[in-house]
Amino acid sequence: MIRHTVLFKFKPDFPPADKHAWIAGLNRMTGNIPGMLSLTHGPDVLNTERSFDYAIVADFETVEDIAVYITHPLHEPLKAYSFPNSQQILSVDFRLGDSRPASTKTQTS
Repeated sequence: MIRHTVLFKFKPDFPPADKHAWIAGLNRMTGNIPGMLSLTHGPDVLNTERSFDYAIVADFETVEDIAVYITHPLHEPLKAYSFPNSQQILSVDFRLGDSRPASTKTQTS
């Protein structure tokens, strides 16, 4: 299983109506994208200096399922809200249950 995690640092002027539409779109994806096993999301509750504003966590069976999600018709329109209204977006995709040490080799090694 692969966990897809995305963190958003929003611009201060993200229009509230657009943010609500974006969240409604996230809610519509739950259970409606093939290969997506689960989807949770929500705003940060600690509001520390290093906090991001919002997180999305989705689980997929395979990397190929993530590719389906990335271009799915329910996901595509949300990019029009998140990209222009974010200062920074970070993501990481990792295998659950994989406790092997990370490789120390880089592409230039």
